[in-house]
Amino acid sequence: MPTVEKLSIALPPEMAALLREAVESGEYASASEVVRDALRAWKRKRKLEALELGELRRLVREGMESGPAVDAEPVLSRLESKYAAMRKNAKK
Repeated sequence: MPTVEKLSIALPPEMAALLREAVESGEYASASEVVRDALRAWKRKRKLEALELGELRRLVREGMESGPAVDAEPVLSRLESKYAAMRKNAKK
């Protein structure tokens, strides 16, 4: 087994009960396995959040570089008029 470092942690009663339950049910062989699995999941979550943040930044940058903004109100008004006319013609 690779080198390990022993740590002592404090958990609220609810979390301690969940940890014990996971071991007692046989889902995990030890409390250490539960904590290691939880830390791996936390690490994946943080990595995913960083990727999502990077993607959001890329999209914002792409939007800013795409040109000047257009006021949405006239565009939405034109679309509403267009689709209202289409509905009216479809009923005929």
